[in-house]
Amino acid sequence: MTNFRYGPVELHLVGFEGERPDPRTLAALTDLLDSGLVRLLDFIILRKEEDGSTTVVEVEENEKGTGFDELEILSAGIVGEEDIQDFAEQIPSGSSAALIALELAFARTLAESLAAGGGVVLRSERVPAPIVNALLDLVEQEGE
Repeated sequence: MTNFRYGPVELHLVGFEGERPDPRTLAALTDLLDSGLVRLLDFIILRKEEDGSTTVVEVEENEKGTGFDELEILSAGIVGEEDIQDFAEQIPSGSSAALIALELAFARTLAESLAAGGGVVLRSERVPAPIVNALLDLVEQEGE
């Protein structure tokens, strides 16, 4: 059987006000990590200045008193410069965002089984929750 150290990885760009995410955002991420469904590989804070320049801050583990000290970051640096530049384009000037790399630990076994059977994932697409919920609301309204 094929053994993978990691499952598929998703990059998420989460916008927020100020220079760091709200404590509730970090608590939600910590709760998700504690569930074991995902693992945090990288966490980067991006700040887009009014002039369009971007400040990049790699969050380190155990940064006492920063609100990030509860996070276990497994592979800081996995997000490349090209990814950072690409995602930074989505941030409005004068605001900040966190670029988070999450390993889908729950999907590692599926990936191993597919590879062992000669299967190759040709495409994977995620539909954001707000879109799914809006679509299902429309379907339910039409059924009434």
